Amino acid sequence: MSDPDLSLPLITSDQPEVLISIDDDGEDSVLDHQDQNHHPRGLQFDNLNPVNPFRFLSDAEPPVQNPTTVDPFRNDTPRVYGLYEAVKIVICLPLALARLVLFGVSLAVGYLATKVALAGWRDRHNPMPRWRCRIMWVTRFCSRCILFSFGYQWIRRKGKPARREIAPIVVSNHVSYIEPIFYFYELSPTIVASESHDSLPLVGTIIRAMQVIYVDRFSQASKKDAVHEIKRKASCGRFPRLLLFPEGTTTNGKAIISFQLGAFIPGFPIQPVVVRYPHVHFDQSWGNISLLMLMFRMFTQFHNFMEVEYLPVIYPNDNQKQNAVRLSQKTSHAIASSLNVVQTCHSYGDLMLLNKASELKLENPSTYMVEMAKVESLFHISNSEAVRYLETFSSMNPDSSGCVTLHDFLRVLKLKPCTLSKEIFGFIDVEKTGSITFRQFLFASAHVSTQPLFQQTCELSFSHCDADGDGYISIQELGDVLKPTIPNLTKDEIQGLYILLDDDKDQRISKNDFLSCLRRNPLLIAIFALTLAPT
Repeated sequence: MSDPDLSLPLITSDQPEVLISIDDDGEDSVLDHQDQNHHPRGLQFDNLNPVNPFRFLSDAEPPVQNPTTVDPFRNDTPRVYGLYEAVKIVICLPLALARLVLFGVSLAVGYLATKVALAGWRDRHNPMPRWRCRIMWVTRFCSRCILFSFGYQWIRRKGKPARREIAPIVVSNHVSYIEPIFYFYELSPTIVASESHDSLPLVGTIIRAMQVIYVDRFSQASKKDAVHEIKRKASCGRFPRLLLFPEGTTTNGKAIISFQLGAFIPGFPIQPVVVRYPHVHFDQSWGNISLLMLMFRMFTQFHNFMEVEYLPVIYPNDNQKQNAVRLSQKTSHAIASSLNVVQTCHSYGDLMLLNKASELKLENPSTYMVEMAKVESLFHISNSEAVRYLETFSSMNPDSSGCVTLHDFLRVLKLKPCTLSKEIFGFIDVEKTGSITFRQFLFASAHVSTQPLFQQTCELSFSHCDADGDGYISIQELGDVLKPTIPNLTKDEIQGLYILLDDDKDQRISKNDFLSCLRRNPLLIAIFALTLAPT
């Protein structure tokens, strides 16, 4: 007897397959296989695969991304822990006073020297004259004294900086405010910094003397201008080498977050530099700890350890000179490998979410980070938009694990429990746990709002609701449109939705109100979809 063909199905039939699902009301519904073929993915009528309420925009469902357990911004010792550390701080208090005096004197002398170097100099477009640079050596010496006052009596170095003509751009990981002070002393580079740094007392003047390239991280035009300046100064040998922190913010040094591309777009050779702060009792990273507390802790240590390693220069491939992404990836990998840490897709946007979650007094704020670099690449939404979604999610009363139930979700969106509202919730709850996380809420909302037909559907929905064409939606018009979609709506429920859609709270819904509300709450577009369907 021959062996059966294992590639054939165990049961074959020429009859169409029949699927039976049980609705909530207990009635059986039968769908043959041929009818099923007409439904796009995600429209099977069972509990595991609920109907996609946004199929009028796209058959696609929001991508599923596993949450990360890494928090690249957390300081391990934001407070004093242990008897040893407490006793050491007490013993070091007299030393801290002496260090504070040294810090103040060094900062004052460096500031005065910088003022002299900048006096009468108006041509900031060209390199600083040589005699002015010589005066800045006083400030550089003062910066080493400042490092000494913070407990960095010696700094271990490995490798050497490449010559400026070989690698005009240096990039480094960013853990504390100490690195810019060290690099100013070591390399005296031109830096790229946020515009807000210019207004810092004393320090802002010193930064200006470094011929800083200012950038507004929230302005695309500013970023474009900064890249142009980086390219111009890197290509001119009379300028100092350029220093950039491509992570765009400080981390705890236990991960390398996504790199901004500004340092890599010009296509020049890059020298990566790695900074480490070995410690046992005191984490020197500038995480969830105030600047004053961090300075106090540094002043009250016998010695703070710092290691700087200059890595080999990374050259862009000749045939990929404009491939900034690949050059960025090679550099990021080199730094992460040297540090022996993981690379994540976190960005400055995650720090904004973390700070907003703390401001909103949400439990476990780190659970609200979503790896914004990945979110931006998937949906092209801004950091500020993600923060607005977090504000909405926080009003849904998430529990200690950051989860929201159906009841609170519907309460905030002013929806009543019905088939459609449960389908919207199920669309977000991709894991079918009965609750949703901020990551799921953000992914679902961003997925819907970035569909090509979303804006057009919003405008058509407004036109349909504005039955009399006066440019406003009355509460009566809103109720007439929604009653076929959400059965048995009461006057109070219609009033709740009306208030939500009235974005400027002037007691009438204009087109701008309607579109603005749906941009902030894109999931609500599903309640208007049925009214647009052809009859």
